[in-house]
Amino acid sequence: MTQRIDSHEQASANEDRLRDLLVRALAGDAAAYRAFLKDLSTHLRAYFRKRLSGLPDEVEDLVQESLLAVHNQRHTYDPGHPLTAWVHAIAKYKLVDLLRRRAARDLRNDPLDDVLDILAHNDSDAAAARLDLAKLLERLPARQRLPIVHMKLEGLSVVETSRVTGMSESAVKVGVHRGLKALAAMIRKQR
Repeated sequence: MTQRIDSHEQASANEDRLRDLLVRALAGDAAAYRAFLKDLSTHLRAYFRKRLSGLPDEVEDLVQESLLAVHNQRHTYDPGHPLTAWVHAIAKYKLVDLLRRRAARDLRNDPLDDVLDILAHNDSDAAAARLDLAKLLERLPARQRLPIVHMKLEGLSVVETSRVTGMSESAVKVGVHRGLKALAAMIRKQR
């Protein structure tokens, strides 16, 4: 238990340090910005290594792509919100983009052994449902949307979601509960 508390305290300290560096950088402190990018690259590298153990050559490219995206979108960061959640969203999209590119490349090289198999499956209903869910989730406030995305769609635990979003564990649970309730109400209205 003390190790979990220590890692939570360390994550909180890292969050505070990185947020302070970025806020100072946004105010024009170039040295703070260099320190922010250096520290952030270390965290991003660990994040991607954990998720891409089978693709170690891709890690550094994703770190650089993420740093570039952070740089280009730094004006959108709201200091009143957790930096971790903002950076995680950027890193996650870069990771998803990589996986999509790799899947598309693999599909192009995949021989069509059974042409009729293509007509045997219809995934349009599932795709439409995913689009509908994405639209509904966009209407939720971040304090409800993020816990639902991380816990219910990505399969993270309450503790992991708390760490990623910077929310307390109880706030994560409340966010999921209220968010699901709000989603159900939106769905009822659409019928």
